[in-house]
Amino acid sequence: MNYAQLNDQQIAAMLGAIGVRSIDDLFSVIPDAQRLKRPLNIPDGVSELEMLRDLRSLTDRNADCTELVCFLGAGAYDHFIPTVVDDLAGRGEFLTAYTPYQAEASQGSLQAFYEYQTMICQLTGMDVANASLYESASSAAEAVLLARGATRRNRVVVSLAVHPETRQVLDSYMSCLTLDLATVPMADGATDPSVLADAVNDDTAAVVVQSPTFFGCIERLADLARIAHDAGALLIVSVDPISCGLLKPPGDLGADLVVGEGQALGIPLGYGGPYLGFFAAKEKYLRKMPGRVVGMGADAEGRRGFCLALQTREQHIRRERATSNVCTNQGLMALRAAVYLAAMGKSGIAAVAAQCLDKAHYAAQRIAALDGYSLKFQAPFFKEFTVQTGRGVPAVLKNCRQKGILAGVPLGRWFENLADCFTVAVTEKRTRDEIDRLVDALDTA
Repeated sequence: MNYAQLNDQQIAAMLGAIGVRSIDDLFSVIPDAQRLKRPLNIPDGVSELEMLRDLRSLTDRNADCTELVCFLGAGAYDHFIPTVVDDLAGRGEFLTAYTPYQAEASQGSLQAFYEYQTMICQLTGMDVANASLYESASSAAEAVLLARGATRRNRVVVSLAVHPETRQVLDSYMSCLTLDLATVPMADGATDPSVLADAVNDDTAAVVVQSPTFFGCIERLADLARIAHDAGALLIVSVDPISCGLLKPPGDLGADLVVGEGQALGIPLGYGGPYLGFFAAKEKYLRKMPGRVVGMGADAEGRRGFCLALQTREQHIRRERATSNVCTNQGLMALRAAVYLAAMGKSGIAAVAAQCLDKAHYAAQRIAALDGYSLKFQAPFFKEFTVQTGRGVPAVLKNCRQKGILAGVPLGRWFENLADCFTVAVTEKRTRDEIDRLVDALDTA
């Protein structure tokens, strides 16, 4: 069976309507030397049955985290997703809706976003949250823009322990906005408070840190907040939301703005997206927040209702007053996060966090006991840690892949001085048997 093509009569009718004699006339503006004079080097057409068979053979060459044991991290994690998340988020009322950012968005969507905002505030210890952004890196950049507007300053200090791709996005934003971006070195996988204190000055708008850091280490946020605030700067913290189930939330430790990647909250790995950027702040920065904020009120008859309370983007207000050019939100991903958080509850998130912590430390202890392996950093860590090896990172990871294990993320891609290191992330999904298999695979690499 072949798919129907246009016949000669249909082609002639269209050419006549356009006013040209042949299809070649349509491309007459392209220089003759640049035009292909031979048939495309593609195979002959096949039937639908043959095509599906070929596509199946290609897809069978792929493997995902349902087939491989995943210890990958660096911002994307293989967490368990309860069935209820797919079931509710996949309902037609949500799944087929266009991104609901207009004022006429349905009450159901607005209520879901309101509840998402509420749970993000509870998780991070902050006062207000918006109805989601794109992903963690752009959320961090938007936080920097807010800090610049709030402080009227033009310098940003970012820790080297922040995800390198987040720092790259910050650099792209800053290069277009005449902002000075300074990167401070780290010590033992986290920000060095003494170095940070020397880097912050009276022109610093914000200090950007990540906890746990890109290397898995836990930052001393209270010390970093004190340094930032003594200089009149804001502290922006990028946080793993699952860690807030066990560790004291950033809002309780002095953070002014909290951002992060919400992928761990019920969103599958999905080849890198779509993910979810969350953004939370102290109440005094509410009117400077990017994106949109859903509010709750009452109608003329006293019935509870939801509306888009604040929309600070240039599509809704005068451009010179806009705080951001963010034009939409990850609505469906925010819905997934809301369903996940509601389903898990406070105790469920705490249980997940505790399992991540315990299993990661078991894995780290076993790996560090192997000949040729050690932990690069000694700072406290949550669910991810950095391993150093003299056996050659590419060879070690390849050996593990051949045994069905994605052992970790090589750091040489971003850090030349850490080419002999890789990070290992251990979530609640990993079993003791899987961790022991990882250790055995590393031992035989």
